Amino acid sequence: MAGRLRAPTGRYGGRTAEERKAERRRRFLDAALRLFGDAPGYRATTVAALSEAAGLSTRQFYEEFRTLEDVLAALHLQVNDSAEEAVLAGAAQAGDAPMPERAAAIFRAYAAHVTADPRRVRITFVEIVGASPRLEEQRLARRSRWVDLICAEARAAADRGEAAQRDYRLAATAFIGSVNGLLHDWSAGWVDATLDEVVDELVRQLLAILRPVGWEAG
Repeated sequence: MAGRLRAPTGRYGGRTAEERKAERRRRFLDAALRLFGDAPGYRATTVAALSEAAGLSTRQFYEEFRTLEDVLAALHLQVNDSAEEAVLAGAAQAGDAPMPERAAAIFRAYAAHVTADPRRVRITFVEIVGASPRLEEQRLARRSRWVDLICAEARAAADRGEAAQRDYRLAATAFIGSVNGLLHDWSAGWVDATLDEVVDELVRQLLAILRPVGWEAG
């Protein structure tokens, strides 16, 4: 019937409200990576500055986030999630390769992803540290997740007879600290080595944990 009203579709400019909301959130996080991960850093960034960098208004900021701390929390999780995806892809590509080759593939995937953008390193290893009790808890929880991944790889290697049978959680926690510290220092230019040399050193450390002196393959 001519002139009949159409039911509202929720679309504007060809996109749904959910799509527009996701786009705004992405723009705020992209701007946060630039400002938090470089100059001026998280602690010197204001809501107004972040909104301007995102090309959005402060009103739109408060439609997506409550505080800048919420933005840093979301960005930290985003950086870690993308690194985890890279690691899992590297592990899948390594398949059933022997442990030394599998470990090299995993750490090469992680190191290449994290250091490809120095801003990711700063978010993960600098800006998040001590930002607030809530964010410190989140940082430690994400570190625990990386520890779980190392422990799972170690247990699988032990079940295959490629590593000693033991509880690896303490060793994995110490090892993750070495990984983070070495990659941060390398990214900051404080380590005179190539990224391949850094990865090779990490693999040697992990294999020393998995195969202590006196251990023999079963």
